[in-house]
Amino acid sequence: MTGLMNEVLIGTIATAVEHFFEWLGRHGETSYDHQSFFASNLGRSAKALYYRRPFLGTLAVAPTVFFEAFVPAARTFYWKPQRFPIADAHYAMGFAFLAELYGVDKYHQRAVHFLEVLQDTRSPGYEDYAWGYPFNWETRAGTIKEGTPLITTLPYVYEAFSQVYAIDEDRRWLQIMQSIANHAFRDYRDWETQPDTTSCAYRPATDVPDFVINASAYRAFLLTKAGIELSEPRYLEVARRNLNFVLTSQNADGSWYYSMDGERNFVDHFHTCFVLKALAKIEELTGCPRCGAAIEQGISYYLRNLFDVQDLPVPFSRRPRVTVYRRELYDYAECINLAVLLYGRFPELDKRLSSVVTDLLMRWQKSDGSFRARELMVGWDNVPMHRWAQAQLFRSLCFLLSRRLKKRENRFAHGTLQPLESKATQ
Repeated sequence: MTGLMNEVLIGTIATAVEHFFEWLGRHGETSYDHQSFFASNLGRSAKALYYRRPFLGTLAVAPTVFFEAFVPAARTFYWKPQRFPIADAHYAMGFAFLAELYGVDKYHQRAVHFLEVLQDTRSPGYEDYAWGYPFNWETRAGTIKEGTPLITTLPYVYEAFSQVYAIDEDRRWLQIMQSIANHAFRDYRDWETQPDTTSCAYRPATDVPDFVINASAYRAFLLTKAGIELSEPRYLEVARRNLNFVLTSQNADGSWYYSMDGERNFVDHFHTCFVLKALAKIEELTGCPRCGAAIEQGISYYLRNLFDVQDLPVPFSRRPRVTVYRRELYDYAECINLAVLLYGRFPELDKRLSSVVTDLLMRWQKSDGSFRARELMVGWDNVPMHRWAQAQLFRSLCFLLSRRLKKRENRFAHGTLQPLESKATQ
């Protein structure tokens, strides 16, 4: 896709990516996180109180919100640096793109390194490979214990193993792909919302329906991809029902709420991108015309409501609460991912891609090679956080660079890959 941006900007992106690579080597693979403020027992207790009794809870979380807005480096006093599987998966994919693009072994070795890390950091106590967050996560439905698998993490890890397998055909990766897909198929409960339409759980072993749109979109994509790559029609059937939930949940204006539970009806930038990305990938894999129609509507809403007059991402079009920042690195990363996936279909989205990348390289990358995390109301949050969203941004820029080459031959052409007969490695 040689028309994807001019040569000068592409060269600048390549330099920025190499600069980031050098920073990553110096900084290391653990970091603080967006959730570090609320990962401790004290922070989680305050957040839980906020969910149960909003007035008292607001008083309890107010000091933390102040630090988040005005002294973001204070998160280093709240919790500890950790490794994040979702970030490791994004780094693996980013380096795999570079390995394909440049044919340089050091990039392939880095991608393999992150896959091997993922092997070692899988969620304990599960038969199949799975991953979640490394901290106890306080939600409105209670505490999700550290290591609990999340359907919003699994697709990225599966993609990472699939992408590297397509490069080196190491059957270790194929075994793990089979295991991930089996876990996604078997361990997440579905709730029927209409005939032939089901919403999937956010995590295993829960009796509480979430109705979170991006969770079902993620699972629909993962099981579609795995169903084709691993020649498993059972996966495709479940994927189809989850996809139906996503499609029927789209609002008349083209947007999606975060959840259809009647309470979390906010619309934000990166969750909108998550849903549209999943639909775009499913459409690419299957040619689904219903996905195409939903993407048309969704992009129309996205362009009208989730950018400002400078053609730059804004965090919300419908807010859940008062926010303490202007812009979010995560939004930039997912905007780039989505725009590259759909490049050439929506001219206005193509223009926004250039604006976003230009602003990113001019204002967001620091002299050490890392990227700012947030533009606050006053100043910046400069704490580099792998999950939020250094890894996602690195992957998105590598993806953009990779799309300048001709599409490589698809080694997973339907019917050509025979699944392993042996059980996945435990």
